[in-house]
Amino acid sequence: MKRIYALYSVFILLCMPQVSNAQTLAPESQAIDAGALRQLELAARYDSLTGELGKWRDLSLRGALQVGDHLLQAELSSQQHFRVHGNFAGISDTYVFSPDWYGSLALGVGDGSFFLPKYRIDAFLNKKWLASKSLVTSIGFGRYRAPDGHVDRSTSLGLIYYFAIPLVLEGGIRRNISDPGAVSSRQKYVAATYGEHGKQLFIARHGWGTEGYLPFAPGSSLVGYPSHETSLSWRYWTSRRSGIAIEAHRYANSLFRRKGVTVSAFHDF
Repeated sequence: MKRIYALYSVFILLCMPQVSNAQTLAPESQAIDAGALRQLELAARYDSLTGELGKWRDLSLRGALQVGDHLLQAELSSQQHFRVHGNFAGISDTYVFSPDWYGSLALGVGDGSFFLPKYRIDAFLNKKWLASKSLVTSIGFGRYRAPDGHVDRSTSLGLIYYFAIPLVLEGGIRRNISDPGAVSSRQKYVAATYGEHGKQLFIARHGWGTEGYLPFAPGSSLVGYPSHETSLSWRYWTSRRSGIAIEAHRYANSLFRRKGVTVSAFHDF
């Protein structure tokens, strides 16, 4: 089986407005393929929220370039959340140290909009186990500074297993400390990916736990609250080099519920 390389885990990690989110727990399958990679992806997202909090509308351009043992990734994103517009930029480098070890470093910055980071830094170290290299463990650390001054510091652990059939199972947990107030939160997730890279992939994911700070208006934040999120996605190659992806997601916390869809098109050069 050709292993499934989830190239956009770093992008997902960077573009989320808070560290304390179920989608930012671990570097899901962040491996570098044996072949050179040059890829662009254009994605549009639309979410509806309860509680008169408006709509979310995002437009993102993502790129990936493999240079030797480095996989460089970047994202530019225009986002409208909670009736406020903002822009985000992120860059990351995933590096293969040896046949058993690889790691990543990611940096993201916002334009000062209250729901985006002033800056965020995330780093992961991954180890392959077993003779088949089918078991991967990861440890990660992150720091997020928001425009309102609050700071999140996170530590995460992850586990990935590649089966002989085209199936990958994942799980992870992250602990986060948010200041001021030393607010402690913990998130967990499980995910499954089925299919072949270059043909089609089906991905299901569920995350749950507690979160630290979530700003929903200038000067107003939800603090220390439970949440959960579920997503289903389909990634389909229409040709050897091009394809489309569709994701449906649903999120809920103690203040509001959010549901939406992301549609994207990608091309390998």
